[in-house]
Amino acid sequence: MIKRPLLLLLFSLLFSGLRPLSAGEIPAHISDKNIYLLLDELATLGVIELNSAVRPYSRTFIAGRLTLALSDTTRLSPALIREIRMVLKDFTQETGAGYRGALNLIPQGKATQLSVLPPALVYRDSLFRISVKPVYGIRYLTNDNGNVRHTYGGLEAQAYVGSQWSFWASLRDNYQTNEVLDRPGYFTLGEGGNYKINVQGRVGGDYSEMRAGIAWAWKWGSLSFSKDQPEWGDNYHGANILGGKTPSYALLQLKMDPAKWFSFTYFHGWLVSEVIDSARSYYSEPGRYRAIYRDKYIAANMFTFRPWKGLYVSAGNSVVYSDSKVQPAYLIPFMFFKSVDHTLSHGIDNQNSQMFLNISSRQIRHLHLFASVFVDEFSIARVGDPNRTNFTGYKGGASLSGWPIRNLTLRGEYTMTNPITYQHRVESLTFETNRFNLGHYLRDNSRELWLGLSWRPIAGLYASLSWLRAEHGNDYTYDLGGTVGVDEHPFMETVTWSNTSLAFDMRYQLWNGISVFAGLTASDIRGYDADGLPARYYLNKYTPSLYQGKQLTVEAGFQMGF
Repeated sequence: MIKRPLLLLLFSLLFSGLRPLSAGEIPAHISDKNIYLLLDELATLGVIELNSAVRPYSRTFIAGRLTLALSDTTRLSPALIREIRMVLKDFTQETGAGYRGALNLIPQGKATQLSVLPPALVYRDSLFRISVKPVYGIRYLTNDNGNVRHTYGGLEAQAYVGSQWSFWASLRDNYQTNEVLDRPGYFTLGEGGNYKINVQGRVGGDYSEMRAGIAWAWKWGSLSFSKDQPEWGDNYHGANILGGKTPSYALLQLKMDPAKWFSFTYFHGWLVSEVIDSARSYYSEPGRYRAIYRDKYIAANMFTFRPWKGLYVSAGNSVVYSDSKVQPAYLIPFMFFKSVDHTLSHGIDNQNSQMFLNISSRQIRHLHLFASVFVDEFSIARVGDPNRTNFTGYKGGASLSGWPIRNLTLRGEYTMTNPITYQHRVESLTFETNRFNLGHYLRDNSRELWLGLSWRPIAGLYASLSWLRAEHGNDYTYDLGGTVGVDEHPFMETVTWSNTSLAFDMRYQLWNGISVFAGLTASDIRGYDADGLPARYYLNKYTPSLYQGKQLTVEAGFQMGF
């Protein structure tokens, strides 16, 4: 066994030559869509460079890109310039600017600042920087089927120690009245949560979501241990590699940017299988059964190359494994995990491995083209065979920003996923955590066309109009002993569920981190008779009752923090 002093010596020798960053590595959560869409528009305008295949971005990275955008404003409209300056007010810990809200209780120049509007407690000295802010939000939806109110509240804290260490935490309690809109299996894009239903007589569901982490950063990389929701794959309406819509899970993550033409991301994650391990479960006392879940993990990496300015080609692979403790071979970041699995699982069933590819091009100013491929299982023998399909998913899309009209962006993307993709014959090896799919929200045997038009007429105001047509086909199981081969299921032979929606949304940022929003959605979501099951079965399986049928849904809300 290696003694602790030796480990510390090896660690110090390995990283002794690394130069520090100006700040640590705190992620900006993917739910802050305004920031992510703003960065996307700036990159498409050619103002900044952006690798958008791997999210979340760090707050340090975002602050640096926004500051860079302001260094040359000739390509920016006055509304975009003011928008960037407004957003940067929430990044004073990263930029070094003094924090001041609209209503402050402590005179400027003090190490501690207390703001009422927006509410925040901020401290800064030569070594330590910390901000503590309340988080609150309310979202109200109503139509002819009823209404749902989603409220959440909590605290978030972000801290930097010196130039290399960072810490963060975010706790929020959520409650949805009447019904839960984002259960496992629903075809919705809301964040997944482990809901407790009808607790203490309250109709609806509530859950608590805790995200936190610690990171150590240097000039060209970072190492972090966190609980978060990674999203991989360029998209505007649901990623098909890692969707980011599951409950958060623990991640040991390595990021490296050693050259302008290359970057690398790896993580090892601790998933929640929700599969009972009967051998480890027991009775803790007479009549009380203590159930234990089977262990489940994921390891994933993504290599990104930039052969030319504006072109990013990313490729990676992952493995979901279970029924063992953490496997050291999967802790080696640069592995091709499928090959490793063939050695570790020699003579027995393999684990569940995947591969993926993402291409993003912003080489033409104003235009962003992207495509991603998710490969769950692939065989050359299936290629060209009209009766067999590989277990793959595809996404392609584009956006046009600032041309021919300033502040206007047109986006569109198409997604299709073959049958059995994301599935596995072993229940503890599915591409899931807490029963939520890690990939695209429509899962396998589905397709979607989404179009969106957005406008930033003034700083702080974002308006969008979008159209969606999504369809899901027959439900198939990964059954090797079935009468039909597991790779012989036809794509979309019968439509079992569809969603056609037209939505108009507006969001206005009152102050940094505080916004109000409203929306109107005309939707037609229905099920169809198929495979001996009625349409109502599929409608209930995939859609909360609030959205079922032809509906005109009105939405309004308030948000403070993300």
